[in-house]
Amino acid sequence: MKRLGLLRHAKSDWDDRSLRDFDRGLNDRGRRGAALIGEHIQDHGMRWDRLIASPAVRVKETLRGAQLGIDPIFDERLYLASTDTIAEILADQAEDAGDAETILLVGHNPGLQDMVLELVSPSHENDLFREASTKFPTATFAILECDIENWAELKNHCAKLIHFARPRDLDPELGPEV
Repeated sequence: MKRLGLLRHAKSDWDDRSLRDFDRGLNDRGRRGAALIGEHIQDHGMRWDRLIASPAVRVKETLRGAQLGIDPIFDERLYLASTDTIAEILADQAEDAGDAETILLVGHNPGLQDMVLELVSPSHENDLFREASTKFPTATFAILECDIENWAELKNHCAKLIHFARPRDLDPELGPEV
């Protein structure tokens, strides 16, 4: 049994339209969301064997704000990665860290939400899954329990979603802007 954590970067700053997408940092709301979800992740009590992250500025700032105390491995392939690319990165981890029981992956949508949709078995769809399938907002944190022995075995319908938290679940002020 392996556990895969998914964390979407916090709310990005769109004030400077001259920046490349990759170079956008976080806005104030994003910094608050990153700190709050980081505290939640730490309070959740899961020990992460490995943290793999997109090198985009908004991801780095999310990690800085979350203060998880884990040195990230930055992988350029995670920038706006598809589910196939994410699975490939995790399979690579089977070679590099086959003993890693838990991996926290920090990146972008739609890839992260699509991972939940593809990995969760229809027999394990629950209220958490329905929430995640509706929307996977910025700074959302999810944990999938994967019925595999090795990360290279990751495939569709091998998991169940056991945790799902959005910043708005922790602080209503961080809910959707109206």
